[in-house]
Amino acid sequence: MPYATVEDGVCLYYEEMGSGTPLLFIHPPGMGHIVFRHQQSLSSHLRVIMYDMRGNGKSSPSNRSITIPLLAHDIHCLLNALHVKQAVVCGYSNGGSIALEFALRYPHKVKTLVLIGGFSEVCTAFLRYEFLLGIYTAKIGAVSLLANVLAKSHEKNKKEQQEIKQYVQLVNKKDLINMYEKGLAYSCTERLASLRMPLLLIYGARDYHMHPYEKLFRKNVPHAKIIYIENAHHQIPTKHHCELNGILKAYCVT
Repeated sequence: MPYATVEDGVCLYYEEMGSGTPLLFIHPPGMGHIVFRHQQSLSSHLRVIMYDMRGNGKSSPSNRSITIPLLAHDIHCLLNALHVKQAVVCGYSNGGSIALEFALRYPHKVKTLVLIGGFSEVCTAFLRYEFLLGIYTAKIGAVSLLANVLAKSHEKNKKEQQEIKQYVQLVNKKDLINMYEKGLAYSCTERLASLRMPLLLIYGARDYHMHPYEKLFRKNVPHAKIIYIENAHHQIPTKHHCELNGILKAYCVT
């Protein structure tokens, strides 16, 4: 299996397919790269790169406390290991926070930044509650319950639900708690104005709890392009993959 070793000895599992403009996907805590399996078809037009963050999926557990800057540095190491000078970086949900930090720290490595259901900080009661629920669930050792919820919310097909559930349960409990806690505390809103690369924001038209975050981006990054997917809630990579893939193809293929 393909692994890339980052500077502190942690091994990141990754998959890559296709050729052309590199497109890197960043998953939310716990889910692993499997949440982007419906995006594999983009490899007909792009060099698709998917990976498991440290402590998630098939990657090594972290050997030190996880921070968002550390996860961003892991991406830098991964892209260097794959000899990628510049990529379209696409983060989903809290994976978008890591994508933002990476873009802010290594802007020369980002051709276009894409956020699916993204946010620059947790500043609404609903999203804060979701993070706290994730932390509590992980702390009491109910990862299988969390895996079941994530699987059922992302897929309708029983087989695909089972695959997601099994993959989520590979997560390292300590790292998952750490990622939720750091994700809850993270904020880069005050630095958004420094983003110069193209920024594409994709939200579900029915993902009402995430719509306030679009306003933060609109205020701080005037050049951002915003797309709402009709009838979509939050789980766009799985439940609205046809629309998402069409958007990514249109924006990323050069």
